[in-house]
Amino acid sequence: MVIAIATLLGAIIGSFIATIALRWPRDQSIARGRSACDACGAPIGAGRLVPLISFIAQRGRGACCGVRIDRVHPLAEMLAAAIGALSVALAPDIGQAIAGALLGWLLLTLALFDARHGWLPDRLTLPLAALGLAAGLADIPPALADRLIGGAVAFLSFAVIRYGYRLLRHREGMGGGDVKLFGAIGLWLGWQPLPVLLLGAALAGLLWAVIERVRGNRMTATTSVPFGVFLALGGWLGWLAKAAYNLPF
Repeated sequence: MVIAIATLLGAIIGSFIATIALRWPRDQSIARGRSACDACGAPIGAGRLVPLISFIAQRGRGACCGVRIDRVHPLAEMLAAAIGALSVALAPDIGQAIAGALLGWLLLTLALFDARHGWLPDRLTLPLAALGLAAGLADIPPALADRLIGGAVAFLSFAVIRYGYRLLRHREGMGGGDVKLFGAIGLWLGWQPLPVLLLGAALAGLLWAVIERVRGNRMTATTSVPFGVFLALGGWLGWLAKAAYNLPF
């Protein structure tokens, strides 16, 4: 029953995450006014706001105008529901379950922003870092000292890499958002998992590049890579593995 509730809550939160990812970059309000169609602006009644079910019932199109609904809606709802379910199912206690769900939902939001807009907003990354510290102060593993070391090592290592690349190549090779995100993840996971996380994120990024080449998309030294997506994925999976199996890394 608890897993079912966490799944439903995750799907609802996923709907809100999708709205943030779509509206915030357009400077549209995400907190005021009624829910409205992204295409024509018509108000959407409560009966058409049921996560996933409404999308399936409407065959992926708006009932008001017939325009194709952005696929970020069902994707965010499914992923957020899975995050809620897995956090409760695998975490050893309620505190770690809540922490894992919050971490997963914030990382999902950041991943969607980076994938769609190449942007990791400070207004999401900084609260993520603050919650990592708060979890440590609440005695949720890992220990606060490990979190502080992890945050410092992650932030400083990426900052040095970013500065060094810019010094050598005279152009940006990594966004400042990636530096802050890796630092925030370090505040959640501690320092021990960071090498494994970074290796996994790099391999995932390499796989993405290979897939893009297979699809016929040209990859060059200046091609933008949404590395925040892979950091976010590695961060949450690392937290989940550490919480569920107490891995020492």
